[in-house]
Amino acid sequence: MFVLPIARPYARNGQPHDPGRALDRLLDETVDRVFGTASKSTTRLPAVDVREAGQGYTVLVDLPGVVKEDVKVTIEGKHVSIEAALREPAGSDTDRVLVRERSTVTYARSFTLPVELDESASQARLENGVLNLTLAKKLKPASRLQIS
Repeated sequence: MFVLPIARPYARNGQPHDPGRALDRLLDETVDRVFGTASKSTTRLPAVDVREAGQGYTVLVDLPGVVKEDVKVTIEGKHVSIEAALREPAGSDTDRVLVRERSTVTYARSFTLPVELDESASQARLENGVLNLTLAKKLKPASRLQIS
């Protein structure tokens, strides 16, 4: 029997659910269990919230189980790329794995914002599996009017 999760049309924050994301995750997990590929690496699209606040943007990215050493954020003009990896827990060579349902996961997400970003003034913080980016807008130099 195949069961699909049913979601409310809107989340608690008033934003619409993305049924495609839920279906992708369900299919990934089902294929992993049926074909025994859970130990292989999977690339996933992490959930992202982007808010504009004053002179910059605040971006929240869900990266459960990832440590800060395994996160790479790249800013090029208006384009932001995030890559992260959840490593397989280390075990000794003498350990015998009885069940393995957790897989090595790679997260990758890219997006373009309306204005160029100042990489040197931007900050990143990873706490409790949530990457918090504070992206500063690049300030335009003040134009000077030439008097003749």
